[in-house]
Amino acid sequence: MKQLSLLLLYSVFCSVLSAQSIKDENLAWRKNQNTEFRDSTQSPLKDEDRKQFDSLAFYPVNESFYIIADVILTPDSVPFKMKTSTDRLADYRQWGIAHFEIDSQRFHLPVYQNLRLLNIPKYKDYLFIPFTDLTNGSETYGAGRYVEAEIPKGNKLIIDFNKAYNPYCAYNDKYSCPIPPKANHLDVEIKAGELVFKKY
Repeated sequence: MKQLSLLLLYSVFCSVLSAQSIKDENLAWRKNQNTEFRDSTQSPLKDEDRKQFDSLAFYPVNESFYIIADVILTPDSVPFKMKTSTDRLADYRQWGIAHFEIDSQRFHLPVYQNLRLLNIPKYKDYLFIPFTDLTNGSETYGAGRYVEAEIPKGNKLIIDFNKAYNPYCAYNDKYSCPIPPKANHLDVEIKAGELVFKKY
């Protein structure tokens, strides 16, 4: 019985460590995001907005939105033109479909590769996941958000919605941003990641 209690204690300790590491990683990511937005050489903000900028707004980090999804690869997918916020069409292919649960609901979310980035070595493992959810237009940007991932070694894909971010056109209409396809709508509130941007 004592051994069982120690095992349970160890299990709880490990889960707390895991939640803490997710929080720490996200806080570091948010700090980096804010640093880039303050930097005139990297910021997507208009000059007048950047000069008043303090910090992006985020939901509290929530480890339940740190998803370990099952993946079904789609190696024979046909490249297609993804619509953007302008007349430009961006070249993508579907890399696979992520399967996961949120609040006991099952979801199937297509995951993409940018064909142009595939030719750049440092982006060979880069995956792009645009999505919309039930918070869009109220708490989050109306046109949807993005989250990024890396090609895994196995069939489990990490999708951390705490790192969901707004497309650059949320801050500046000079940008051309991919519009999440209809297949990438999640019929649930993703209360994680970046909130709608409000000017100061």
